[in-house]
Amino acid sequence: MAHAVVVGAGIGGLTAAVALQRRGWEVTVLERAASLEPVGSGLAIAVNALRALDTIGAGDEIRKLSAVQGDGGVRSAGGRWLARTSTEAVSAQYGDSVVLLRRAQLVDILVARLAPGAIRLNTAVTGVDPATGQVSALENTTGNAMKSATDAVKHTTDAVGGAAPAAAGTAIELRADLVVAADGIHSPIRGALFPGHPGPVYSGTTSWRVLVPAEGVPGQASESWGAGGVFGIMPLAGGVTYCYATDVVPAGAGGGDQLAELRRLFGRWHAPIPALLAAASPENVLRNDVYHLATPLPAMHRGRVALLGDAAHAMTPNLGQGACQAIEDAVVLAHVAGPGEGPADDIAARLAHYTAARLERTWKIVSRSSSINRATKIRNPLAVRLRDTLMALASRLAPGRVAGAADDIFGWRPPAA
Repeated sequence: MAHAVVVGAGIGGLTAAVALQRRGWEVTVLERAASLEPVGSGLAIAVNALRALDTIGAGDEIRKLSAVQGDGGVRSAGGRWLARTSTEAVSAQYGDSVVLLRRAQLVDILVARLAPGAIRLNTAVTGVDPATGQVSALENTTGNAMKSATDAVKHTTDAVGGAAPAAAGTAIELRADLVVAADGIHSPIRGALFPGHPGPVYSGTTSWRVLVPAEGVPGQASESWGAGGVFGIMPLAGGVTYCYATDVVPAGAGGGDQLAELRRLFGRWHAPIPALLAAASPENVLRNDVYHLATPLPAMHRGRVALLGDAAHAMTPNLGQGACQAIEDAVVLAHVAGPGEGPADDIAARLAHYTAARLERTWKIVSRSSSINRATKIRNPLAVRLRDTLMALASRLAPGRVAGAADDIFGWRPPAA
C-alpha cells in the first residue's frame, strides 16, 4: 500500500488526507500543534468547494450545518446597498449555494473520516527529501524545540532536510511515496523547495475575526466597505454570527484590547454592526496581519512533494476562496496520485499533472483577490465615493455580467473518478 505523509492538519491537509485514504492510501498526518482545537471563526464553503467535498462523501453533511441564508451583498459604511446577491439566483445558476459554518465543524467532519491514529499531534517536521520521500520530525516537542525544528527546515537546501538544532523531543523518520506540504502561509517546506521564491508579503491590511452570540440581533450575510476598512457579517446556525473586518494598518501593530479597537474603527457604521460589537467578548477576537503570495511559484510540486493550500497560493481573504481552493487542491491531488494499492514509484511524474491542473487556476484567483484587496484599501473620500458609485452602477446596469464574473470560480468541477 502506498503511503502519504501530510504535513499540517488544517482544512487543506485534512481534506487531502481523507481524499487519499479513500483512494486506498495509507495516510499519516503530522501536526506541530498539541491539539486540533481550530481557530474560533467562521468559514464560507462555496459551491466549488462543496462539489469537491462531495467526492469524499462530506458535502451533504456540511450542507446540513448551514444556517438559512437570505439575500446579501456589499454595502457602504452608511448601509447603502452597492451590490446585491440572491441566494436563489446563485443556486439556480450553479446548482448549489454557499454554506456558512464554524471552522471547527468542518475540522470535526474531516477528522471523523480518518482512520484511528492517522493524526500525530505535537510533531514538528525537521526535514523532507523530495527525491526519496524521507520525512524527519521531532515528536512531543514544545516551545523552543518547535522553533528549532522549523528553523531546521528553513535553512536546508537541496534535500530539504538536515541536522536539526539540538531540541527536546523524540526524533522519528518516516518514508513516504508522497509528501503533502500543507504547512501554511509561512511554509518552511515551500521555502526549502523553492529558495529563490520571495515568499509571502504583507498585503497592507490586518484582519479581525470574532464569533458573536447574536440571538435577537438582526442581520443578514453582507460585507460593508468604508474608507480603507471592511466589515463582514455571516449569520451561522445556533444563534451565532461570525464577523470579520480588515483595515489598513502597519504590519505587527497588534496588541492591547482588540475589541476596543474594532469598536473604535467600526462602532459608528450602519446597523447591526454596533450591536454585534456590543455583544462580542474580548477573548473571542482574533487579529492577524494578512500576508499573501504576490509572486506565483514555478510549480506546486518538486519530486515526491506536493504543496497545497496556503503553502502553495496564499491569498487575501477578499474572495472567500482560501479554504475553498485548498479543498480543491486536495481532491485534485488525490485524483492525480491514483489508487494506493501499491508503491507509487512514478509519483513525481504524476505530480506534474497536479501542477498543470492547479497552478494557473489558483494564481488567477490569488490575483483577483489581491485586486479586490487594493480596492478596499482606498481611503481618499472622493476616491471612496467614486468606487462605491461605480460598484453600484455596475450592479444595477449589468447584474448578469457582475454575477457572471464568478463563473470561472464557482463553475469548477472536480475531476471524474
